[in-house]
Amino acid sequence: MASRAETIQQNYEPRPDPQALTSNPDPSQNSSTGVDYEPHPEQSIKVSPEREKIVKHITNLYSGSASEEDMLVYAQEAIYDDPWSYCDTRYKIAGQWYGIPKVMATSRTLATEIVSNTDAQLAFKMKQEYTPRVAHFTKPVNSLVTLTLNEQGRVKYHKDMWNQKDYSHEGLGKIMKTLNGDHLTKITRPPGDL
Repeated sequence: MASRAETIQQNYEPRPDPQALTSNPDPSQNSSTGVDYEPHPEQSIKVSPEREKIVKHITNLYSGSASEEDMLVYAQEAIYDDPWSYCDTRYKIAGQWYGIPKVMATSRTLATEIVSNTDAQLAFKMKQEYTPRVAHFTKPVNSLVTLTLNEQGRVKYHKDMWNQKDYSHEGLGKIMKTLNGDHLTKITRPPGDL
């Protein structure tokens, strides 16, 4: 019998095609894998004010807000999935976001471009600039963020892809990501009522 997280993953995990969503008509602008994660805001798809709000809440979290209002963009039972973490509740997801101000001197969203908007999903390219507290060098990171939404418009699955590969949910990588997701809350201590 599938666990709660496996059921959410089976029903809500986005499987974006990075090449189809991000490929630049000018091949010289694409990486060797055919993707262009550099956001071009002027090409962003127009979306409803409700969808704009969702993107704003998510980019606020990437920028270190960790506010309860921003966290409520997620359903209570949701998954966050990136190369470093796999979280299967809103509380565990909060552990990730509450950690940003602890490890980053600054984190700011430089640009976004919405590349797909369907009834159940929203995808956007994002450029985030991180400055770690320990070593004060600034590093911009481009990624493709895909959100699957439930009937109430809350995020059920948040996938952040940093390269053209989709994530495996098996083996040592999955174990490390899950350990990070399961235990980071002990360090970052988000509010228990999330």
